[in-house]
Amino acid sequence: MRVAVVSDIHGNLTAFEEVLADIRRCSPDLVLHGGDLADGGSSPVEVVDRIQSLGWPGVMGNTDEMLAQPDSLEEFASQSSAPPVLWDTIRQIASATRSRLGEERLAWLSELPRVKTQEDFALVHATPESCWRTPPTEATDAELETLYGSLCQPIIIFGHTHRPFIRLLAGRPRLLINTGSVGLSYDGDPRASYLILEDGVPSIRRVEYNVEKELKALTFCGLPGAEWTAKMLRMSSPQMP
Repeated sequence: MRVAVVSDIHGNLTAFEEVLADIRRCSPDLVLHGGDLADGGSSPVEVVDRIQSLGWPGVMGNTDEMLAQPDSLEEFASQSSAPPVLWDTIRQIASATRSRLGEERLAWLSELPRVKTQEDFALVHATPESCWRTPPTEATDAELETLYGSLCQPIIIFGHTHRPFIRLLAGRPRLLINTGSVGLSYDGDPRASYLILEDGVPSIRRVEYNVEKELKALTFCGLPGAEWTAKMLRMSSPQMP
């Protein structure tokens, strides 16, 4: 069985359209999404509508939760050491994105589950317990097993960090896979990233798209924080507002 998993589109319709074309060429039996669909990019409404029309099952990401349940942002921000300017900018983006999406789309986001379990893998956005927190890159295999072992599947798929990887936990029959991000890469590679899982064998696919086209869309989208998103797209790495 061939499965595709896309995550962290973040309203980047330009990247998403190219990934869709690549998925069609791969002809998977099943496509899932890993959340963080809309917030931060030029086209939140268009991306959510496309995912809904495709009927892909998926899970809730932290920005999906933030849009549908604003208190979740305040809870996380209250425990963060990041400077206030970051959270102020995120609040402004979320408020404007929320207004554009409207009540029906927000209700749909609010109903996304935290965990999606298939026959031989489980999908979460970050961890089973939180849409917001993932372990640090230096986490030991034992620490990762503690976080993800409760899912009781040989393959665990997640996103959130915008950095793809495939990691076999030592001494355990468990494969941990990060899909990377379709719309906002943080690993220095501007290409979109998603996962193909074929009969349990994973491969990360990188898809080129017209970044300049998306930068132009950000210029004219009228959403707050567009310049910040554009800076991250140009650098393919996280940046402060």
